Amino acid sequence: MDLSGLNLSPLTLMGAVAVLGLYAGRGSKWLRMPSLIGYMILGVLLGPSILNVLTESVSEGLGFITEVALGFVAFSIGAELSLSSLKRLGYGIISIILVESFLAFAIVAIAIYLLTDDLVLALIFGSMAPASAPAGTVAVIQEYKAKGKLTDALYAVVGFDDGLAIIIFGFAAAVSKSLLVAEATGTAAGILPALADPAIEVGLSLLVGTIIGFLFCQLVRKLNASHDLFIIVFGAVLIATGLSIRWHLSLILTNLVLGFVLVNTRNETLVRRVMAPVLEIMPLLFILFFCLAGAHLELRALPALGLVGIVYIAGRSAGLLSGAWLGATIGRADEKLRKYLGLGILSQAGVAIGLALIVRQEFAQLAEEYDLEHAAYVGASVLSTITATSIFFELIGPILTKFALGKAGEIGESAPKN
Repeated sequence: MDLSGLNLSPLTLMGAVAVLGLYAGRGSKWLRMPSLIGYMILGVLLGPSILNVLTESVSEGLGFITEVALGFVAFSIGAELSLSSLKRLGYGIISIILVESFLAFAIVAIAIYLLTDDLVLALIFGSMAPASAPAGTVAVIQEYKAKGKLTDALYAVVGFDDGLAIIIFGFAAAVSKSLLVAEATGTAAGILPALADPAIEVGLSLLVGTIIGFLFCQLVRKLNASHDLFIIVFGAVLIATGLSIRWHLSLILTNLVLGFVLVNTRNETLVRRVMAPVLEIMPLLFILFFCLAGAHLELRALPALGLVGIVYIAGRSAGLLSGAWLGATIGRADEKLRKYLGLGILSQAGVAIGLALIVRQEFAQLAEEYDLEHAAYVGASVLSTITATSIFFELIGPILTKFALGKAGEIGESAPKN
């Protein structure tokens, strides 16, 4: 059924999404699933796959809502990463982030290469594997008021592994493009210049976030009213997000550093006052964000989930689960981190799809420049497969995150005090 002819205004649609999303979330909780599953199902129903109320053009026009929501998610993650809590987690958290990211990359790359005998395809799919979807994990943590060592570790891992994922992707994409150029011309292309781009992106994201963070802290330190504090937070997050988009930086890293500077330079009382209004607005942002995410997950992409997609799902899951366990073991982390952390980091959507779009665009340019069908095939295959697998990971990821937090005893009243 196509209801696109209704021509409802974006404001009307967002109002309807907010109201319907509230009840969709309650229905999901009644089924003992995280609320965001209900939000995403509502998005799929309203999206092009079924009712087509949220058409592709409408969803693109509302894309700024996704960017704002991700900015607040990243800011809230950063505000949980106090140096004292990171010290309690110890060396183990660094070990976990490094091992789970690189092991997921290696397992997926090897599996895809063994399946297809295509090194370029294998490297690109491998580089997609470490990217996570922090919004899903944070939404579950906040909904169930989780507290404890596993919760602190999840904040740290989903906060930092996207930065590492960007670096891994930059390296893999540079090598892949070099291989494609060599295939077309018989001469190798330079890899090192391409490797500088992701390093610059991460470095500038950290720098911009730090500068805005210190200016932001100077503004909030003498404010008392919660509405005044929220206005400053809202402005700072939008500035950080807007500059990141304008300068092609990572809005997740930039806003994460903004929150990190706050929690590590101001006293706990002020941090709680700053975060109180943010936590009040987050449920609405989650409804809008995940409904729009659901609208983008077109069911017609599912046929693309062939053998390559199944291998990608299995390889990524195996890499993250075993990598989190191995990293926690090497770093001598707490037992509950070894057992359950991997289950909380499987969500994948926005960042991976964004990287897949970059691959399609850049490889299409290579295909046109060098008349190389191989490049066009890789770009199209990666985008269609990652879109399809994201549907699986966005549905199963939050459910497993809730399961992990429950098994660790960190949900609601059962959570142990740090």
